[in-house]
Amino acid sequence: MHESVTRTLSGLFYILLLVTATLYSEYSFVLLFGLFMLITVSEFSKLIHLKQNLPILLALTSYILFFFAPKNSLKTDLFLTLAALFVSVNLIMDLFVEKIKPKSDTLSKYVNLFGYIIIPFVLLMKTPFIGAHFNPKIIIGIFILIWTNDTFAYIVGKSFGKHKLFERISPKKTIEGFIGGLVFTMIGSYVLSYFFTFFAPLTWICTGLIVGLFGTLGDLIESKFKRSAGVKDSGKIMPGHGGILDRLDSVIFAIPFLYLFYQILNYVHTIS
Repeated sequence: MHESVTRTLSGLFYILLLVTATLYSEYSFVLLFGLFMLITVSEFSKLIHLKQNLPILLALTSYILFFFAPKNSLKTDLFLTLAALFVSVNLIMDLFVEKIKPKSDTLSKYVNLFGYIIIPFVLLMKTPFIGAHFNPKIIIGIFILIWTNDTFAYIVGKSFGKHKLFERISPKKTIEGFIGGLVFTMIGSYVLSYFFTFFAPLTWICTGLIVGLFGTLGDLIESKFKRSAGVKDSGKIMPGHGGILDRLDSVIFAIPFLYLFYQILNYVHTIS
């Protein structure tokens, strides 16, 4: 009972902090997610057995470059997005390799650190700046869909799940839960379009599809890293929930695909 209360309070504080900082101003948003990035880099470095000093320095450098660089540099955005997608595709392919242990050479570790953690955080912080003005509701909408997918995947999987989705990596996930989460996320996307009207309903539905598919893959990929490290959680900063990476694994994996999608929409809108 005490553990359940602690988990609930911890989760509510996390949601309140995230929503408040995101909506308050662009500076509080960038500051909070910059802090999240540094904590996540620290957690991930422990998972893959990297000394933390250099990874944190690289994350800080990337954070500063993002903050002071032009927010809509097309060439920079394209480079960052393609680099993250390259790593993402490799991590997806690695899910289907029987071995649990990932590549252990130092270069591969740093490639994963950049493409799986640092660049997605940079793209996440750049997402609400796509277009003419800072729009924090894009981030709020994405997180609402992430939470919808997680919640209904759990409920449907718990109630009707019989077929394992990826038992070797995540024994509790089921195909039924995955489909249920995706369906309710699509429904949630359509409902969201009535409140956040800066995107058309079809754009929100596509957002929900990307979130449901790649968010689930992100959760599986983090699970593989944790199984390789022999740990249950990436950290202990959130009582009852684990680490920041445990909370953000879905969104940081989905964000390069979302960012590319939004940039394409923005480009088409600009030239039309």
